[in-house]
Amino acid sequence: MTPTKFDIVFNDEVSHALVQGLPVVALESTIISHGLPSPRNMIVAAQIEDSVRAGGAVPATIAILDGIVHVGLTESQLAQLGDPASNVVKVSTRDLGPILAMKGNGATTVSATSHIAYLAGIKFFATGGLGGVHRGAVDTWDESADLVTLARTPITVVCAGVKSILDVGATLERLETLGITVVGFGTDRFPGFYRADSGHDVPWRVDTFAQAAAIAHSRDEIAAPGAIVLAQPISSDEELDDQLHDVTLASGLRAAHDAGVHGKHVTPFLLDWFHTQTDNKSLEVNVTLINANALLAAHVAVAAHSISP
Repeated sequence: MTPTKFDIVFNDEVSHALVQGLPVVALESTIISHGLPSPRNMIVAAQIEDSVRAGGAVPATIAILDGIVHVGLTESQLAQLGDPASNVVKVSTRDLGPILAMKGNGATTVSATSHIAYLAGIKFFATGGLGGVHRGAVDTWDESADLVTLARTPITVVCAGVKSILDVGATLERLETLGITVVGFGTDRFPGFYRADSGHDVPWRVDTFAQAAAIAHSRDEIAAPGAIVLAQPISSDEELDDQLHDVTLASGLRAAHDAGVHGKHVTPFLLDWFHTQTDNKSLEVNVTLINANALLAAHVAVAAHSISP
């Protein structure tokens, strides 16, 4: 995939950074519209952008507003995304054509954010947890579009692994098959989103920003088509308790089945279930890890800037 001409509106901060060749980190917008309750969503959106700035990079939150792609949002645009009256749709790559043609409002997922960031010339992206292979996919074929998009988009995504409500082992197998590089940051174990350890190893490990940046640079030099997933675990003292996680997941899966929830509605249902059933402990873990990932992505983007030609 190569960048194509596309109408994108950049805010002043992002536009200046891209023109000057400064480090920029893309951010998704579904956490604002669908991931967190109001008014916490607006507070966290600002915190994530501040985390990117603290690492020395410029934040570029991506969204579709009135059928226009925006890379970098103003405060009023962030508020529009967080307002239920705005009828914001969760937008994956498959939804980009319809939402643009219908002049709608869309919050971008990992897949749509990655695609737009690449078109905009942004090489680093921070998120919470990736989508992946759903439990029971052997029967349903339910798999996130994140995986296919990352297989064809040369971008570095900093995350806390894949969402722990998914089939992590199967997702790692798909990442390998699709040629997506997985690297642990400061860990030999693949992070488990709400938990520091998913129970699986990572094939590669780095311990410094410079090492992570060097991998991204080498990937670009050889023109490998897939993304790099730089997986950072939440600290062990901030992760969700193992027993609480497993009990909540089991009850949530039963509740989703009983309610007939399936397809793209499963993940938001289960994440909301975790929030309510853990008395918002999972929400706090989510906020902690996304801010840590934003900071790490900024540091790596800055390190990459120093070695870019």
